[in-house]
Amino acid sequence: MARKRILITGAAGFLGSHLCDRFVQEDFHVIAMDNLITGDLRNIEHLFKLENFEFYHHDVSNYVHIPGQLDYILHFASPASPIDYLKIPIQTLKVGSLGTHNLLGLAKAKNARMLIASTSEVYGDPNCNPQPEEYWGNVNPVGPRGVYDEAKRFQEAITMAYHTFHGVETRIVRIFNTYGPRMRLNDGRVLPAFIGQAIRGEDLTVFGDGSQTRSFCYVDDLIEGIFRLLFSDYSYPVNIGNPDEITILEFGEEIIKLTGTTQKLVLRPLPTDDPRQRRPDITKARKLLNWEPKVSRAEGLKITYEYFKSLPTDVIEKIEHKDFTTYNK
Repeated sequence: MARKRILITGAAGFLGSHLCDRFVQEDFHVIAMDNLITGDLRNIEHLFKLENFEFYHHDVSNYVHIPGQLDYILHFASPASPIDYLKIPIQTLKVGSLGTHNLLGLAKAKNARMLIASTSEVYGDPNCNPQPEEYWGNVNPVGPRGVYDEAKRFQEAITMAYHTFHGVETRIVRIFNTYGPRMRLNDGRVLPAFIGQAIRGEDLTVFGDGSQTRSFCYVDDLIEGIFRLLFSDYSYPVNIGNPDEITILEFGEEIIKLTGTTQKLVLRPLPTDDPRQRRPDITKARKLLNWEPKVSRAEGLKITYEYFKSLPTDVIEKIEHKDFTTYNK
């Protein structure tokens, strides 16, 4: 029996590379695609020797052609961290709009099922906690985060339109803060920022008074949730994340304890439109997918810290504050 063929965009990124691993292990033929604007080939180079893996260096904002049968598409091509989408706002908007349109057209032509990676950022700075899928959000479309938030909101809208109008099989995952090996230390998000600062012997930067909350999901748990959603029968958005909520101040203290650093937490002004709360309501995931996170934050952080410590010295470089502290996602 021939292997099922799956296209994974953003394949050299943090989540995309873990998805490549999972579907190779599940004996799919994986077609990986990335323009490497934020991805890194080192994340997937261990797969190059496999006969059921191939890589295309391509920007999905341009026309996408895949010869032969295609059964599934996972669209994970997008800058996902503040440092990236603030530097490349137009590309962020294009991959969420033009890129999604191109891939939905491909899914329609190939009769393939397509799952898109949306985000908890569609909820903006929420007025309810936790955030259920029915919450429509509190988003500033013209603020600095708008290029990412609105790209993802449009992505959901056009995906649902292709599902209802063209009958394309689609799935939508709303991803909450996720962490683990292959994150970039300098991508501006709070977890790698804290660990990077601790490793470099710098004080840990907290924005605002640190009372804002985040909920961190280990990458293996997230990948399992995405896998189950892809093969489910549910077409509307599903939150995948860990509902174990923690304040940024408390999280900073956890990182100090984990790393053994003697540095302290320092407060800086809260950025524009920074979400005060971020916690998923995963009722749907539990009911529809029989999914919930299994890896504790303590266990996941230990694995992630060991990964960051293993990086070459030149990677654990000092990042200028002006580059990454605009947002603390």
